Amino acid sequence: MLRLLASRCARGSRAGVGARPAAGLCEPRRGRASDAPRNQPPSSEFVARPVGVCSMMRLPVQASPEGLDAAFVGVPLDIGTSNRPGARFGPRRIREESVMLRTVNPSTGALPFQSLMVADLGDVNVNLYNLQDSCRLIREAYQKIVAAGCVPLALGGDHTITYPILQAIAKKYGPVGLLHVDAHTDTADKALGEKLYHGTPFRRCVDEGLLDCRRVVQIGIRGPSMTLDPYRYNRSQGFRVVLAEDCWMKSLVPLMGEVRQQMGDKPIYISFDIDALDPAYAPGTGTPEIAGLTPSQALEIIRGCQGLNVVGCDLVEVSPLYDLSGNTALLAANLLFEMLCALPKVTTV
Repeated sequence: MLRLLASRCARGSRAGVGARPAAGLCEPRRGRASDAPRNQPPSSEFVARPVGVCSMMRLPVQASPEGLDAAFVGVPLDIGTSNRPGARFGPRRIREESVMLRTVNPSTGALPFQSLMVADLGDVNVNLYNLQDSCRLIREAYQKIVAAGCVPLALGGDHTITYPILQAIAKKYGPVGLLHVDAHTDTADKALGEKLYHGTPFRRCVDEGLLDCRRVVQIGIRGPSMTLDPYRYNRSQGFRVVLAEDCWMKSLVPLMGEVRQQMGDKPIYISFDIDALDPAYAPGTGTPEIAGLTPSQALEIIRGCQGLNVVGCDLVEVSPLYDLSGNTALLAANLLFEMLCALPKVTTV
């Protein structure tokens, strides 16, 4: 029976939002009793890791967010990139590498799959020939997800995707706090005459009042600049900018204690660009910068969000073409699992 259940849990289709849901014993039920079974990634004790349809953590794929507490969502867009393309393939490779993930986080005591109904919602359809239209499609898809009470965890995609996501998030929650982990501030005003690309999402969010700027923290920022004070705009808006060199050779647990105090109990969104990490660990990205964060520091940051009112997350800028080993996508998959474990309703022991 366990073998049958695990096998059915692994089934599904890679169809995007709006497609027919996957069937099986793990299909969510409306009006689910608290003791009813929830979706679980299948154990490799019963199902070989290469077996099954490629979904995040081999969870069921379903079309609708109804009945879900949280969901992984692919957003395969990279036409907002300014350097090396390829992040459109990020969601697929992250899913492939996620087969190594399991159900429990022994380090934090988090039991996400005993606490939440979770599934993979497939990919948002995007228009690879029109960035503005892609943003519309992402925003509309996310409005449906958020309206259903489902917390979305995005597999990017370049960082442009966070702008329409935050449009949908703010429509429900109002201006939100932001924990932004990145090598770059992404608050440029425009490039080549365009005001929308992966270097501008948070400038556009400020313009539209989507952020509670007193609760915006940016961590891991570094790299050469065209001016001696490249962070003036951010600090003038009230952002806290934590440079990468201020994180070198130290634990970030104390920093996250300060971040938790700053964020309080109001809604917060987590946006994690994989290039926040040093390219020695995460070479598969479009705009790498040397001397970045370590994977252990990334874990400290995300685990430090436990207890916060997290209403959405994304992991962006994974470009598999520049890391044939898959290590960057493996790291991304693990960080998304850590984000899931940090969601408010997750039980810890």
